[in-house]
Amino acid sequence: MEIILKEDVIGLGYKNDIVNVKPGYGRNYLIPTGKGVIASESAKKVLAEDLKQKAHKLEKIKNDALALAAKLGEVSLTIPTKVSATGVIYGSVNSLQIAEELQKKGFSIDRKIIIVKDVKAVGSYVATVKLHKEVSVEIPFEVVAEEA
Repeated sequence: MEIILKEDVIGLGYKNDIVNVKPGYGRNYLIPTGKGVIASESAKKVLAEDLKQKAHKLEKIKNDALALAAKLGEVSLTIPTKVSATGVIYGSVNSLQIAEELQKKGFSIDRKIIIVKDVKAVGSYVATVKLHKEVSVEIPFEVVAEEA
């Protein structure tokens, strides 16, 4: 079943993308929640016209994302956390802690666009921030023991 996405859906696609999904997912989740519409011929024509009219706006959004990516590329984070005697941290470091550290540095980044692998020990890691469907930036961060 072809669906035109009305907003970004993580793991599926971005706004105005035409994606193939299973019929149940489309009928029971995407369409009722307003995240997508059925991709009929008339809906595709309307989408094409809208995209043509919004092309310069989309270019500006992409350029803004590139500028932010350039600024974020220079950032390096240090995240203090509680650590056991063996160097294993209590819990894990996730996108919320990274978003908070970025907030302290002056960047307002939504934690939902930050992708980080399981961090359960002290060391150096990399988080990926997806600013735009064509723009992502990797931010290095280091997990250190919190001073008592």
